[in-house]
Amino acid sequence: MTIKFDFNKGLSELEDIVKAMESGDLSLEDSLKYFEKGVTLTRRCKTALSKAEQKIALLSADDGYKSEQPLE
Repeated sequence: MTIKFDFNKGLSELEDIVKAMESGDLSLEDSLKYFEKGVTLTRRCKTALSKAEQKIALLSADDGYKSEQPLE
């Protein structure tokens, strides 16, 4: 069973990781663990954004939507 990735939760976790790492209070070992978790979350967030962009492009294709068109 695959667990669905929650983008907002992932982004919130990334923010927490950045705050913890910027605090300077982590040991080297903990810093590496946070860094590894951050890289994993970043990749998952990028994948989720890419999938959303693809879905929007697919859904918009039928309407003749073009990203270059200015909003009116």
